[in-house]
Amino acid sequence: MLVNRNQLLLYAVTDSRWLGNKTLAQAVEEAIKGGVTFVQIREKEASYDEFKKIALDVKKVTDKYNVPMIINDNVELAKDIDADGVHVGGDDMSVANARKILGDNKIIGATARTYERAVTAVSQGADYLGIGAMFDTSTKSGTTHMTKELSNKITSYANIPVVGIGGINSENIMSLEGYGIDGVAVVSAIFKSEDIEKSAKIMKEKASKIVRES
Repeated sequence: MLVNRNQLLLYAVTDSRWLGNKTLAQAVEEAIKGGVTFVQIREKEASYDEFKKIALDVKKVTDKYNVPMIINDNVELAKDIDADGVHVGGDDMSVANARKILGDNKIIGATARTYERAVTAVSQGADYLGIGAMFDTSTKSGTTHMTKELSNKITSYANIPVVGIGGINSENIMSLEGYGIDGVAVVSAIFKSEDIEKSAKIMKEKASKIVRES
């Protein structure tokens, strides 16, 4: 297995909107010091060259701490910079096509908002699933919420780790106990904070209490 459930306990998805005078690499390093176990670089507004520069800077940090770093959506960039893998959303390239491009030794994660999408992603060789949205989220509009019943249906079926995503923060994370997930993916709960390291530490402590037992 290319990624294990422990590596996905606290999964940080980057957002440069809240950096202030920090670089993304600095913010990611603070997050990792606080306990982040996995990093996805998401830069929706950046050009390819800008995205590449940002990702390479962050990769130096994640390599230093031996934390997996993957790219959101952009399979070409993931291959170009030798990232640890890619995450494909429901509207992006299929898992199967991403695997053809990146090969068998890279992590490929997939968003699954439905059971059918989860089945497809698993059958095509996804290494983990991101399911949601768990709560209302500022980064995705028009999302429907993942029910506990559907979450458990997906996690019971999937023979790969499953991460909950969407609006998860320190106030609501404990309500995800019993959802059967292996970790939580967070954006603003960490990167919007004035103290990224402290916020990551709090989120990791809480995440460890709500994930399913191995």
